[in-house]
Amino acid sequence: VQLQASGGGLVQAGGSLRLSCAVSGRTFGRYGMGWFRQAPGKEREFVATISWSGGSTYYADSVKGRFTISRDNAENTVYLQMNSLKPEDTAVYYCAAENTGYGDSRTSSYGYWGQGTLVTVSS
Repeated sequence: VQLQASGGGLVQAGGSLRLSCAVSGRTFGRYGMGWFRQAPGKEREFVATISWSGGSTYYADSVKGRFTISRDNAENTVYLQMNSLKPEDTAVYYCAAENTGYGDSRTSSYGYWGQGTLVTVSS
């Protein structure tokens, strides 16, 4: 399984970005998917997760109400729509896949990771 994240860039505070994560392989629909981020000098942290069907989602408190995770199983892609961006959202964002299909907020649950895409929010 290979994951390719894209869509990062530079945006002003209050702006929006949509991240995409394309996943190779025929079993995408079985994976729970997650987005994580890592700011300079900090540990990787959970952002959002979605179950295999898209029917269940869960967010970190810091992004709840601003970010939306979704997936298109026909396109083998998971998305992260980020609105009302803040400078503290600046980080490298990673997508990840886990085998139970339920999604999870724990980094250790994910066996497959993308390479990351940089999001920079200017004040």
